[in-house]
Amino acid sequence: MARTRLGALPTTLTAAACALLLTTTACATGDTTGVDDDTVTVGMLHSLSGTMAISEVTVRDAVQLAIDEINADGGVLGRQIEPIVEDGASDEATFAERAQKLLQADQVATVFGGWTSASRKAMLPVFERNNGLLWYPVQYEGLEASPNIVYTGATTNQQIIPALDYLREQGHTNLYLVGSDYVFPRTANQIINAYADAHDMEITAEEYTPLGHTEYSTITNDIARTQPDAVFNTLNGDSNVSFFQQLRSAGVTPEDTPVLSVSVAEEEIEGIGADNIAGHLTAWNYYQTTRTDTNTGFVEAFTQTYGADRVTSDPMQSAYNAVYLWRAAVEEAGSFEVDAVRAALDGISVQAPEGTITVDGDTQHVIKTARIGQINDDGLIDEVWASPEPITPDPYLTGYDWAADLTG
Repeated sequence: MARTRLGALPTTLTAAACALLLTTTACATGDTTGVDDDTVTVGMLHSLSGTMAISEVTVRDAVQLAIDEINADGGVLGRQIEPIVEDGASDEATFAERAQKLLQADQVATVFGGWTSASRKAMLPVFERNNGLLWYPVQYEGLEASPNIVYTGATTNQQIIPALDYLREQGHTNLYLVGSDYVFPRTANQIINAYADAHDMEITAEEYTPLGHTEYSTITNDIARTQPDAVFNTLNGDSNVSFFQQLRSAGVTPEDTPVLSVSVAEEEIEGIGADNIAGHLTAWNYYQTTRTDTNTGFVEAFTQTYGADRVTSDPMQSAYNAVYLWRAAVEEAGSFEVDAVRAALDGISVQAPEGTITVDGDTQHVIKTARIGQINDDGLIDEVWASPEPITPDPYLTGYDWAADLTG
């Protein structure tokens, strides 16, 4: 749960004293909103280097596209948005340090950033101490809600649980779990185990590897030998390239043992190679092929800006949406101040590429549609199932009796 924010220190503290206290409290240094008569400054904080760059560079590009579009449309409250771009370098400590710099030194109005839950967890206390506002764009494991984060990706009941429902409906009741060794996969798999216990499903194995790991022959050979009904994949970053290449070399096919991934989107497929992953499954809320009028224009704008060979994906679309949601909340509030923007969030809605999305003020998550997709030979993802209506976020799984021990 959210921590109580510490009070701001007097502005008469020296710079040296403030520097000594950065890790424990906020240092008020004047205007904290990065606003002047003509511009408003925001932060962009993603991994532009390291193992997560394969996923996060495109998220940075999507945020920039939204900023450019909004600026061309007159900006926000008559001001042009000026981004300050920082590199989290696929390292949670660096994310925390760069977040502190954006809030304290740069005095930005808000920050769009993060991918892994490790990066978000590292940044969370920084934003709470400084009363900043982080727009986090990626699906995650739930069991969290902070007044200083707006979660524009899916929480558990909007991705992982619909994915499990789909696998069970397809008759896949024996699951092999493989994931990267950090908070998201481990927490997600705790939820998956609890779901399996309540639904007569069996978890046949649960394997973890470090972020950036590349040797998967032992795991892929074990999958080939044990032949589970399906693999639930929570690997992140470029580890997916090695995993799917070695899975194919082990003779595992999607017809015999489909892999359902929750962190592989169109951008990652390009790095993996469509021939290595076609036929396998994904769970997201948006695909490049999603059929909405807004998505047609979004895909055209993105490819015209960054190249015809570029693809769109769920996390970068959620990051793009975040900028528009922030603008809508700022304009509703008539202010860039974090407390005013937060108060205006409940019910804020925009026409997004994935469809209409609305902020749930109680959780600061977004109401959205769940979608299961199958990767095709062209490296895109075809929707094979969607929830009948948008799903209200339930990050603490209060609506599921089988999850009580996880959230209690």
